[in-house]
Amino acid sequence: MLKIEGWKRFLIWGLVLGGLLLALPNGFYNRVEQSNDAELRIEAGFEDSETITAAGQWPSYLPSGLVNLGLDLRGGAHLLAEVRLEEVYETRLEAFWPELRDALRPERETVGTIRLQDSDGSSLRVRISRPEGMTRAMEIARSLATPLQTLSGALQSDIEVTADGDVLVVRLSETEQAATDDRTMAQTLEIVRRRIDAAGTREPTIQRQGERRVLIQVPGIGSAAEIKELIGTPALLTFQPVVGRTTDPEANPGVGNELLPSADGREEGIFYILERTPVVTGETLVNAQPSFDQNGNPSVDFRFNTSGARAFGEYTSANIGSPFAIVLDSEVVSAPTIQSAITGGSGQITGSFTIEESTNLAILLRAGSLPAGLDFLEERTVGPELGQDSIDAGTIACLVAFIAVLVFMGLSYGLFGIFANIALIVNVGLIFGLLSSLGATLTLPGIAGIVLTIGMAVDANVLIFERIREELKTAKGPARAIELGYEKALSAIVDANITTFITATILYLMGSGPVQGFAITLGLGIITSVFTAIFVTRIMIVMWFERRRPKTIEV
Repeated sequence: MLKIEGWKRFLIWGLVLGGLLLALPNGFYNRVEQSNDAELRIEAGFEDSETITAAGQWPSYLPSGLVNLGLDLRGGAHLLAEVRLEEVYETRLEAFWPELRDALRPERETVGTIRLQDSDGSSLRVRISRPEGMTRAMEIARSLATPLQTLSGALQSDIEVTADGDVLVVRLSETEQAATDDRTMAQTLEIVRRRIDAAGTREPTIQRQGERRVLIQVPGIGSAAEIKELIGTPALLTFQPVVGRTTDPEANPGVGNELLPSADGREEGIFYILERTPVVTGETLVNAQPSFDQNGNPSVDFRFNTSGARAFGEYTSANIGSPFAIVLDSEVVSAPTIQSAITGGSGQITGSFTIEESTNLAILLRAGSLPAGLDFLEERTVGPELGQDSIDAGTIACLVAFIAVLVFMGLSYGLFGIFANIALIVNVGLIFGLLSSLGATLTLPGIAGIVLTIGMAVDANVLIFERIREELKTAKGPARAIELGYEKALSAIVDANITTFITATILYLMGSGPVQGFAITLGLGIITSVFTAIFVTRIMIVMWFERRRPKTIEV
C-alpha cells in the first residue's frame, strides 16, 4: 500500500526544514555578514556601541553561516608565485658545514687543514691540505648522513659525497631533494595561510600548483599589492655575531662570513660583516607583538622558546661587550652591544619603523619565516564591480533555468509537475544550506554547477512519473501505480546519479580552483536532487493522495 511511516515523515520534513534554515542567512547576506564581523570584533575585545548594534542585526538563535563568495564573485587579489626551492638546498648545506667541520678537525693528521670554498649553492665544497687523506674525509662525511626510507623500502642517504681533486664535495641526494621539496611546499602553504589569516581576510584559496608553484586568491582585498607585500617577504629573522663594519659595499667579508647592509635609515651606507652561522633563528620564536621602545618609537617585542632562550642566554653571557646583529631578510635591522646576559628569553627589535611596519613585522614573525623566497609570476586585482557583474549574470542564468524547468514540468505533468517544482525549490535551498554548513566557497563555475543541477534535478521525477504512467495503463489502480512507479524507477535513478557523482568526485580530486568549485556544487546537487525526488515528492504525493483518495489520476 501507498504509505509512509510517521517517523520517516518526521525525519524527511526535519531534514528539509533544517536545510532551509541553514540556507536562510544567505537571503540576508550583507546583514548577516556585518553581524558576523561585529561578533568577531567583540570576541577580539573591540566592544563599542556601533559594534554591538551591528552584531544585533541578526538573531543569535538563528544559524549565521554563509556561503563564502569566491574571487570572481566578490573581487579581490589573485597571485601565482613560484617557490625558490634551490635556496632551501643551500641553507641545508650551510647548516651541515659546522657539523662536518667539527667531525674533520680531530682527523687533522690525516686530512690536514680544512677550508670552506665558494660554491654555487647546490653543493658544499671543502678543501683539505692532504689529498691522500681524501678517502678518510669522505668516510667521515658519509658517517654524518641520515638514512632515508624510500617507497620501495630501500634505505638511501640524504647526502652524496664525492671528491674533486683535493676538494670534498657534498650534495643533497635526489631522494632528499624530492622530500625537501614536498616539505618546503607544505611549509610555504601553511605559513602563507597563517599570514593571510592573521591579517583578518575571509576564506582565502591557497593551493599548490605543480611542483613549485602556489596559487593565492583572497576575496575582499583591495589590491594584489597588499597581499604581495604581506606574503612576499620571507621574514627570515636571525641573530648573528658581528665581525666588523664598513662603508665599502664591495668589501670581502672572508670565508664563513657575509656582508649585509643596514636597514636603519640613520645608518645609510653602512655595511656589516657578520658570521654566516647564526646564534639563533626566528624558528625559535614563540611570540611577537608590536610595541613601543623607551623613546616611544614603534618596535616589536619577541620571546624565544626554551631552546632558543638557552642558546641566546649562553651566547650573550659569553660575549658581554660585543655587538650582535638582528638580521631580517638579509638586512641588519639593528646591531646593539651586549650589555649583560639576556637569559629571560625575550627581547625587543627596534629601528626606524612606522606603526604599520611594526604591526606587519609582528604578523610575519608570528606566522614564521618562509623556507624560501617567492617569485611572483602573475598578479591581478579583480574589482568588486566585476564580481557584482558575475553575480548578476549567474542570478539571471539560474532564474532562466529555474523558470524554464518549472514551466516544462507544470505543462508536462500537471499536479505532479507542481509537486516536482516544489521539490526543485527545496532542492536549491538544500544546496545552499549544505554549502553554508560546510563553509564552502561559491565561484562562477560553482554557479554553473547549480544551473546544471537545476536542469538535472527533475530527471529523477521524469523517470518516476513516466513509470507511473505506464503502470496506470495496466489498470492496477492509482495507489498501486504510484507505488510501483517509485519502486521500479529507483534503480535507474541511482545508477544515473552514481555515475555523475563519480565524475564530480574525479573533477574535485584531479582539478583545482574553479574546477573544484564546479565539482562541489554538482556533487552536492546530485545528493539533494536524489533526496528530493525520492523522498520529498513522494511524501507530498502520499499526503495529497491520503486526503483526496482519487479514483483516477492524471500524470
